[in-house]
Amino acid sequence: MIKRRNLFLCILFSIITCGIYAIYWFVVLTNDTNKLAQSKTASGGLAFLFTIITCGIYGLYWSYKLGKKVGEIEGGGNHGVLYLILALIGFGFIDALLAQSALNSAADRMAVPPQQPQA
Repeated sequence: MIKRRNLFLCILFSIITCGIYAIYWFVVLTNDTNKLAQSKTASGGLAFLFTIITCGIYGLYWSYKLGKKVGEIEGGGNHGVLYLILALIGFGFIDALLAQSALNSAADRMAVPPQQPQA
């Protein structure tokens, strides 16, 4: 089950905790997108570790793959290039916001039971 997260609170907690919540959000976001998308990448903890080891280079790859997975979750399209460009120009947090928004939509769709036609 994917947990719905308030985007404003995610940003607020990331600022208040000086980025510690952002690390948690990165890990959870990666794990949640892996659950919903057909293409899988490293788990959230490994993705964070690889980003540290490669001095951020893996983070660019992660942004691209996150965009591809979000496209799969939304039903088509590839947002990988957009996510990569945002990360390259220093707006990687927008990647997380867009991805979390897509996950929230997916969580809402999963929570609503399908309607049965009435006879």
